[in-house]
Amino acid sequence: MSDPFAPFRLTGRTALVTGARREIGKAIALGLAGAGARLAIHHAGTEEETRDATAVVQEIQATGGKAAAFGQDFTHDDAGHSLAAAVTAWAPVDILVLNASIELPEDFNAITREHFDRQIAVNLRTTMELLQTLVSPMAERGWGRVVTIGSIQQERPHPAMFVYAGTKAAQRNWTLSLARQYGSQGVTVNNLAPGAILTARNRAQMATEGEALAQRIPAGRLGTPDDLVGAAMLLCSDAGRYINGANLFVDGGRAAV
Repeated sequence: MSDPFAPFRLTGRTALVTGARREIGKAIALGLAGAGARLAIHHAGTEEETRDATAVVQEIQATGGKAAAFGQDFTHDDAGHSLAAAVTAWAPVDILVLNASIELPEDFNAITREHFDRQIAVNLRTTMELLQTLVSPMAERGWGRVVTIGSIQQERPHPAMFVYAGTKAAQRNWTLSLARQYGSQGVTVNNLAPGAILTARNRAQMATEGEALAQRIPAGRLGTPDDLVGAAMLLCSDAGRYINGANLFVDGGRAAV
């Protein structure tokens, strides 16, 4: 009898997960490592982030996996090119999970050039640089997986997240473009869109709004970072080889109501 889990195995593959030092990025990185992938754990380079990323690497290594941490501040010029070069020198990248992003909630009329530029730099410019550097080599090798971590904001924008929601909508557009360009070369490009996931970023907000929000979610609860892992493993493996250009909501059914 054949192994039904064989298509999910990632032995011999290398995955770069951006923003992987905690929460959603960490959960996905640990899931991919558990499937056999070698993990490049990206973090922004601060002392706290370096410490967290090192802990993720050690957790993977403790179970026999291979991993290394790579620090890079995505607000810097050429950050994506620099990170891609550093990771590729360690191992060619087969799987790219674009999880790192920032959101700076503020009233539409109060948006500043500084806040606009920071969100564009992290959420779009560096994303484009990573895609430019890493996708073509995947196609040349005939196998690759790109998963962008979107948001329900890409379709249901909150008024206070005008710029952030716009970057997520643009990112979704890019997945469609690249899926069409590289699908015939063994590369799939998909978007994974979380709903209301309880993370450090929104924990204070959810402490006051979470109960009311959960009542509007068919699943009846807020999500956790681990809720994203199964979908990510599908899209990053041969199990999802015929899924390309898709947008997969992991939101407890919120987008359906």
